[in-house]
Amino acid sequence: MSSNSLTLAPAPRSEAAEQVRAEVREFLAAELAAGTFDTHVDTWLSGVDPAFSRKLGDRGWLGMTWPKQYGGHERSAMERYAVTEELLAAGAPVAAHWIADRQSGPNLLTYGTEKQRQEILPRIAAGECFFVIGMSEPDSGSDLASIRTRAVRNGDGDWVVNGAKVWTSNAHHSHYGIVLVRTTPADPAHRHAGMSQLLIDLSLPGITINPIRILDGGHHFNEVVFEDVVVPGDMLLGEEGNGWHQVTAELAFERSGPERFLSTYPLVAEFARRVADSDDPAALATLGRLSARILALRQMSMRIAAALDRGELPNIPAALVKDVGTTFEGDVIEEIRRVVDVTPSLDSPDPLGRALAEAQLHAPGYTLRGGTNEILRGIVARGLGLR
Repeated sequence: MSSNSLTLAPAPRSEAAEQVRAEVREFLAAELAAGTFDTHVDTWLSGVDPAFSRKLGDRGWLGMTWPKQYGGHERSAMERYAVTEELLAAGAPVAAHWIADRQSGPNLLTYGTEKQRQEILPRIAAGECFFVIGMSEPDSGSDLASIRTRAVRNGDGDWVVNGAKVWTSNAHHSHYGIVLVRTTPADPAHRHAGMSQLLIDLSLPGITINPIRILDGGHHFNEVVFEDVVVPGDMLLGEEGNGWHQVTAELAFERSGPERFLSTYPLVAEFARRVADSDDPAALATLGRLSARILALRQMSMRIAAALDRGELPNIPAALVKDVGTTFEGDVIEEIRRVVDVTPSLDSPDPLGRALAEAQLHAPGYTLRGGTNEILRGIVARGLGLR
């Protein structure tokens, strides 16, 4: 059920969510004490650690809301929200499983065949199978309707795929991609028609993964090139020609989660530790402003999670949260930079200097991934009947 209203019911308070939150905090404290990971900024895309993902799977913290028959745990969206929020706040290395758990799994639950669900979902829930998103393309920007990657049936009924996808985070670490392709030629009069989604094994012959490095030299973005890649015919996801509807439904999961405003939270937390007991009025005012914005964004995001749990599809509120949230992530850097006498450096002995450097170097991606702010504002305006 689609929802274009910006008014959503409050998220219900959940004792079960607070219980699992306490369990996650205890687990993270033990992992940090053992030195199994270090806190970093933006780790839901840059912190790949398959062993850590398997630990979460062992504890039942992946696939939490899914049916037990597919390896899930039939817990509430609020319980899952508590887990993801704590992992992000700790700067834990969750990138390996993030996409699969957040949206690929729910996409398979909604549109996948029984065979696809049985073979893949239990592996995602165990932290053993990782996914990428195959939407954006070179020269297409955020205009998904202009994609040119094509898939045509061959004589054996399989799909032959040619084209390229870009900004595919962690494709070099992942097993599958859900890839949006054109299965019929583009029609200028019906730009959203003729698209389908394929479930593509990234180890297939003809796939080349080229790194796109960010400012600190880190590698999580990629270009993925498909040259005559033969995809089995039964790896169509959902209905042929229904790709646009499926993608827009998927984006509600992609755009509304706490990762859209908590990528820079480890920087805020380090700043808070530094200034909370100080008598610096400018620093304390900055901390107050940032805290207030986080609390407001959290309420918005939790309401969307509750709406998804009710079976609603809050596309417009999700686009708004992504726009406002990622703008906030960039603002965090400037707000803190202005009131601290710290030199940002990845090699700094000062944890605040390191966190500030990480946040600055990752900043160009905040408002890019998941749709640029300009595109998102257009979506909101159209949904509200303003254009």
